Amino acid sequence: MTVTAAELLTEYRAGRLSPVDAVKDALTRIDAADGSLNGFCLVDSARALAEAAESEERWRRGEPRGLLDGVPVSVKDLLLTKGWPTLRGSRTIDPDQLWDVDAPSVARLREHHAVIIGKTTTPELGWKGVTDNPLTGVTRNPWDPTKTAGGSSGGAAVAVAAGMGTFSLGTDGGGSIRIPASFSGVYGIKPTYGLVPIHPASPFGTLAHVGPLSWTVRDAALALDVLSGVDSRDWSAGPRPDRSFVSAVDSGAGSGIAGMRIGFSPTLGYVSVDPEVEALVSAAVKVFIELGAEVATIDPGFADPVDAFHVLWFSGAAASTAALTSEQRALLDPGLREVCEQGARYSALDYLEATATRAALGRTMGEFHERYDLLVTPTMPIPAFEAGVETPSGTGRWTGWTQFTYPFNMTQQPAATLPCGFTSAGLPVGLQVVGPRHADARVLAACAAFEQARPWQSTQPSIE
Repeated sequence: MTVTAAELLTEYRAGRLSPVDAVKDALTRIDAADGSLNGFCLVDSARALAEAAESEERWRRGEPRGLLDGVPVSVKDLLLTKGWPTLRGSRTIDPDQLWDVDAPSVARLREHHAVIIGKTTTPELGWKGVTDNPLTGVTRNPWDPTKTAGGSSGGAAVAVAAGMGTFSLGTDGGGSIRIPASFSGVYGIKPTYGLVPIHPASPFGTLAHVGPLSWTVRDAALALDVLSGVDSRDWSAGPRPDRSFVSAVDSGAGSGIAGMRIGFSPTLGYVSVDPEVEALVSAAVKVFIELGAEVATIDPGFADPVDAFHVLWFSGAAASTAALTSEQRALLDPGLREVCEQGARYSALDYLEATATRAALGRTMGEFHERYDLLVTPTMPIPAFEAGVETPSGTGRWTGWTQFTYPFNMTQQPAATLPCGFTSAGLPVGLQVVGPRHADARVLAACAAFEQARPWQSTQPSIE
């Protein structure tokens, strides 16, 4: 069974387990499973074990430092990590350069003495909702390696689901935490934009969020307690919340959801949902009623904003590759090259029009949350499909099957996914919980209440 960050800290405190033991276990699991799953693109065993030994000595002296001392974690390879290359799944990035900066989220992990064991896989530049790239190949689902783990934080989801560390940092610009968490059967939360600082700024602008994927809600809350707060390099980051997210989870796991007004939208008014997914999500929503919430079946009242999202997303992709030579462009994932070409054709007026659509969507959701504390939907309309392809049908773009996720990047709202069951083929299904901007604690509390009522951790993938 996977041991969580919270459990490890308890064991360290009691002297029953050491950080060296925990890191060795994570590395053993990577050695055993990652050859077939491909969740990691970089593992630094020597550095991880050395940091674990230093942590072990601090715990022995009774002087641990920070909230995560000695806890093994991993980081998506879109986030800068001092001393390691950040190649973003791309053959266009030179690994032989000075890597001397940590992203704010990575810096916070180090300040709290987490042990970062390695970097996890991503599609090239994080551009799509599955994880494969020309540099490191295909990342596979721990529940069925013939299926995709989702993306773009697919490696992060695999690392958590397979017990290769406790939690993993991902990014989410259109669903990239929630998609793989749902497909891979773990918890993931995209926090309110600005809660976790970002540097350098994402080419996808304020669509992009940083957040954790974990086995438990409490581990995600612990991660956000570490990650949140101001960083001078991100002008758009908000202040550190007054209240600990762990305390919100601990209260939510009791009666924190009783009396909440929840809107349940099975389709958002425009999404076609797989019947098995629909049945599992509908059954999961009844848990909130059992816990004392008032649940109404209602759509939030907006049309699919995919066209506006494409303008924002594809323009960002074009910007991220604008400086490449023709020789470098030839090395790109062909799908990425296509969306970059499309993004380069949009005008400033197109971008402003998409921004206006985004603002209207945000206003609609703001009004919705005057009546409802939370919105609940399926996370994905379908279960995981064949690994190595962008869409189940082989045609179209990844946005054609992720309609539940990208709207809430446009509105910058906190949105989490939690496991709510399995299909007849044994594939995980996720339930999405969306809150108003800055109501991250409310989302976490609701998820914690569900987790306590229907814990999912007893069922884990069989890793050989």
